[in-house]
Amino acid sequence: MKTNFEFFEIVEREDGVAIVFLNRPDKRNAMNWSFWRDLPDVVHEINSNQKIRSFVVAARGKSFSTGLDLDSFFQEFGSVVQGTYGDDRKKFYELILRMQKGINAVYDSPKPSIAAVQKHCIGGGLDLISACDIRYATYDASISLREAKVAIVADMGSINRLPSIIGQGNTRELAYTGKDIDGEEALRMGLVSKLFKDQDQLLEGAIATASEIAANPRIVVEGTKEVMNYSEGKPLAVGLNYVAVWNSSFMDSRDFREAMKAFKDRKRPEYNKH
Repeated sequence: MKTNFEFFEIVEREDGVAIVFLNRPDKRNAMNWSFWRDLPDVVHEINSNQKIRSFVVAARGKSFSTGLDLDSFFQEFGSVVQGTYGDDRKKFYELILRMQKGINAVYDSPKPSIAAVQKHCIGGGLDLISACDIRYATYDASISLREAKVAIVADMGSINRLPSIIGQGNTRELAYTGKDIDGEEALRMGLVSKLFKDQDQLLEGAIATASEIAANPRIVVEGTKEVMNYSEGKPLAVGLNYVAVWNSSFMDSRDFREAMKAFKDRKRPEYNKH
């Protein structure tokens, strides 16, 4: 099944995996208003489909994304961005919060996501992949927290989420300089966890991992993500207590009972039948 939005294409596979393609390749997937407007609905569609258990965020064309389409953005919202009075500043504040909703939705989705990055991943592209659970890239990736070079404080999540992924030092270096890093440097930092020779191998690798995730019990995968997201930035004892509450509430699932039965029968368990 394929579902198309103006900026996105969703391809649903038979193995419980969906691929969300950024689909503005002629503009190197520069993020015009249709990206920010529709991303919350894209994630809602993923979340609402019980057949989908994990998803890949990938891109059509030569580049993952060159980030915010500044020309179209200022044509549409220039008067809001450069408003004279406090009333206008309030509208700009509300616009930023609305734009944050889609990327927040990726992070908050109960379903794990894998970003597949080829070539350019700039500004808003980095915001998007920082909200994903896992990130893969090609060796020739060119990743940049570019906002400082265009006189903007990054406000879509990179400077908030990256410290827990790559540490404060690496995040501050990227944010203050706006420099580009290649795939190998991204791997060294821990921004990505695997590198691939080309775009085809990248997508194949991302789908393989997503499929492996989707084969596990849905309730366990979603519970693991919930516990990890909740525990982020909190003391260890808080996270340990939360996972104890979660397991004592939900561990005895149909899939858990299937696992116990399969173990006794020395068979491979079959999950997600319900």
